[in-house]
Parts: sequence; C-alpha cells; structure tokens
Amino acid sequence: MAVNKDPVIKRCRKLGISPAVMGVYYKSSRFAKDKSGMHKKVSEYGLQLTEKQKLKFIYGMMETPFRHYFEIAAKMEGKAGDNLITLLESRLDNIAYRMGLASTRREARQLVGHGHFSVNGIKVDIPSYRVKAGDVVTLREKSRKSPKFKEIIETGRKGVTPGFLEVSDDLYTAKIVRAPAVSDLDFEVSTQLIVELYSKN
Repeated sequence: MAVNKDPVIKRCRKLGISPAVMGVYYKSSRFAKDKSGMHKKVSEYGLQLTEKQKLKFIYGMMETPFRHYFEIAAKMEGKAGDNLITLLESRLDNIAYRMGLASTRREARQLVGHGHFSVNGIKVDIPSYRVKAGDVVTLREKSRKSPKFKEIIETGRKGVTPGFLEVSDDLYTAKIVRAPAVSDLDFEVSTQLIVELYSKN
C-alpha cells in the first residue's frame, strides 16, 4: 500500500485538522484550511472516506490495523464509533503523547518501542499495547536522565491533559482514571460516517 508523503501541514489543511493535533505548534494562531475543494460538491462516500483518512492520519495507522480496530469496536457493547475512539486513545503510544512526553504520536511510538515506558511497573515496548482504567504508565527511571526527556520536562508539556488521565506534575507518571471517550478528543470527527463506510463492505 502506498504511503502518503505529503507534508504534515498540507494534509492537515486538506483534512481540516489543526496542526496542533499533530504536535505542530505555531507562534501564530492562524491556520488556513485548504480551500481548493470548498466549492466542489462532496459525495456521501467522499465525506465518509475523509473522516476515516483523518483518524488514520492522526493516529498514524495503515488500513489493515485500522480496520482491525474497527472490527473489534463493532463487537464491543455500545456504539462502534465511540468504541473505536476508546481503542485508539487507549494505545500506549497515544498515552505517552497525551502525557506530553513526545512531540507527536509518531515520536511516541518510537519512544515506546525503545522501552522508555512501563505499565504498572513492568516495561512495555509495544506501541499498540492497550491500557485500561486503573493502569499507571511511568517514564522509566533511567530514561528520565536522557537529555531529550530532561528538555521536555524543563520546558513543560504542550496541549491539554485529557480528562481520562491524571498526569503527575513532573510528567513522570500518568494514571488512567477511566476509559477514553469522544469528549476527550482535541479534534472533531464524525465516527458515524466511518461506521457507515465500513458497513457498506
């Protein structure tokens, strides 16, 4: 499957996402969406596809694993769209990003893979590891001494801490107090359109 190599800013404009959602911050708060298709009539399928592409782009996922998440979400109790968000936000790499210890989810994925984090005192190096309510995610002791994490902690975290996390003042630990929900997102997405898209297949 081909990988979209367009610059992050260009894709953000096309999908109507604030660059801050992708970990890109500007001194100026101005952000212009791509207006190239604003006057074109978008089909129902086009809207559904855009919402799916938006979530895949934000969480850095390819089609096969993304669809696998949807299939799991559809089998869970409750709304499939809401369950999909819960699953995506519960990934360990997303938690590391939401803690403020990585600039982007992509960077967080690498950091988790390099073994910088533990869950309930046990080292976990699987980015897709799913945390649950009551779990405690910790930046490992030896990792705290690295120049990278020292700089992040000294400058302070960016973004807003989601309601399902309790992050310590030193950013070293975070407790998952409840399951993530759509209301915790820092971007807008219509998960119902994604449900309708996959329901056609």
